[in-house]
Amino acid sequence: MLYLLLIYTNEDDAPEPGTPEQATMWAEYGAYSDSAERRGILVDGKALHPSTTATTIRVRNGETLTSDGPYAATAEQLGGIYVVDVSDLDEAIDAAAGIPGARHGAIEVRPIIGTVRVPA
Repeated sequence: MLYLLLIYTNEDDAPEPGTPEQATMWAEYGAYSDSAERRGILVDGKALHPSTTATTIRVRNGETLTSDGPYAATAEQLGGIYVVDVSDLDEAIDAAAGIPGARHGAIEVRPIIGTVRVPA
């Protein structure tokens, strides 16, 4: 079963680019990704640019409205995702607990329904 692991962290607490702390963080994420791949559960994983680069889209009465920034102002921002293929929620929780960001942020675990396709 596919699960989406959403990584939420406080961007204000993130290591500065080019610092040893950032290099350590990226190395930890690399090790996690390598481990998940070896275990055969990794489907995909992506890091996101900071939430300041986000654009939120809404369509109201046929008009497309855009606003800068993420959908909601929160203490923790969506920083990346993993998609894992595991047997059940318990295994997804185990996979989420290993993500480095779980130590200082939160990992949301959501089952994936499947690919949405519009009939031709």
